[in-house]
Amino acid sequence: MKFKITTLFLVLVLGIASAQEKKWTLEECVTYAVENNLTIEQFALDLENTKIEESDAFGNFLPNLNSSISASNNTGFSIVPGTNAPTNQSTFSGSGSLSSSVTLFNGMRNIHALNRAKLSAIASQYRLEDLKDDIRLNVANAYLQVLSNKEALKVARAQYAITEQDLKRTKELVESGVVPKGDLLEIEATAATQEQQIVNGESLVLISRISLSQLLQITDYQNFDVSDETYEIPPSDVLNNSVKDIYNKALTYRNDIKLSESNVSLAEKDVKIAKGALYPTLSASFRYSTGYSNRNEILAPVDLANPETVSFYTPNFTDQLWIFDGVSYGAQLSVPVFNGFSVKNNIKRAAISLEKSKLQLEQDKLDLESNIQQAYVDVKTFQKAYEAAEKTLEARRLAYNYSKERFDVGLMNAFDFSQAQSRVDNAEADVVRAKCDYIFRLKILEFYFGIPISLN
Repeated sequence: MKFKITTLFLVLVLGIASAQEKKWTLEECVTYAVENNLTIEQFALDLENTKIEESDAFGNFLPNLNSSISASNNTGFSIVPGTNAPTNQSTFSGSGSLSSSVTLFNGMRNIHALNRAKLSAIASQYRLEDLKDDIRLNVANAYLQVLSNKEALKVARAQYAITEQDLKRTKELVESGVVPKGDLLEIEATAATQEQQIVNGESLVLISRISLSQLLQITDYQNFDVSDETYEIPPSDVLNNSVKDIYNKALTYRNDIKLSESNVSLAEKDVKIAKGALYPTLSASFRYSTGYSNRNEILAPVDLANPETVSFYTPNFTDQLWIFDGVSYGAQLSVPVFNGFSVKNNIKRAAISLEKSKLQLEQDKLDLESNIQQAYVDVKTFQKAYEAAEKTLEARRLAYNYSKERFDVGLMNAFDFSQAQSRVDNAEADVVRAKCDYIFRLKILEFYFGIPISLN
């Protein structure tokens, strides 16, 4: 029994440890953000509302059906409901009715309203998907920032390890009297500066991890970390396409463009709905009603033995429901003649909204083309910047190696040697930044071309 408890305890401990050591890939972060973002959930509820509006619009085609029932007791003077006869006696009465009405024609407004509700649901779906696209890009940017800071921290630690070796060697040279103590102090200052860079790098990694976890709405940011994916430039053929090709493809699937197009269609339906108020409205109605009163009296059947005798009696409840029931039906035609310019002004407002929607669509297309142009230029610019940074780093490393050889034989002082090492540190940091910028711009351009976000 003790062995089983111990085994179970170890399994739980290992399970908790593995959960804490989970490292998120970019795809997992993007998926989690889309599935758990609160704003997305709010937009999803808005989409549900539009579906309810569609049901409301469909319901306008159906006849309504209403029923009512009432009961009252009067003491003193009153009018008997069934016979309209006055009475001073206590009267109990009741009534019930069933009514229905339906709109037969109202200037096609119900049809346009139904079509508008369907378009509104589609527009809400595009709006939701457009938000998901924005979140995917934000997550990718934050994720790459974490990777960039981690890479910069690795570089700082590697450089500090080299400096520690130089510091150890310099101490030996100082003790043997080969180099002056000032060189040792210079190397120690360099080591202190690099230690500070490591501390700053660790802070940047933590801050970027917190930013990403907040974007994912994960509160346990202390145990949150990204996976150590290969931080290399992913292969891509997107630059084989022209800006015009990327733009034309983006027009066919970008949700922000589809949303703007849907808004134009909605505005067109609003104009038709507003113009429908110029036409007459034709409706039909039907009503069935009945009632009962304990003071209702009707003429009794004629007694053949005494035909001159006239008598009255009060029917029972069931008989009264049949005797005093009635049916009414009819049609109503309402013709708008003058309504204080409200219909005319509503049409004008709807037409203005339509023009604004069309202008917004054109503006969104221009913005998309501008963004793609900028993304295309950014990719090429940062690609060249990254290649230049790598060449600079290679040259700095060669210069550093040459300086180290001179320093080791006493032909270079510690200050000049630390400057050479500092230039290498800066060059490596520039490579990391350029690589991150290049990858992110590349992912943006691929995203416009319809390629899902991934570092592979």
